[in-house]
Amino acid sequence: METVKMSLCPACTACPGVEIAGDEVRIGEAGNLAVLQKDEWNVLVDLIQTGKLGRV
Repeated sequence: METVKMSLCPACTACPGVEIAGDEVRIGEAGNLAVLQKDEWNVLVDLIQTGKLGRV
């Protein structure tokens, strides 16, 4: 899988981001980083898509 990077703020590149690389998804920035395995990320996506998780 190719590495995918995106910012959590579409207006700039200084905000925390999401990076998908191999079997890991990194969310955040240095010093404040959450790392999910591919299967954990997929569970999160499924929860959002089915409406079990939404905006807060």
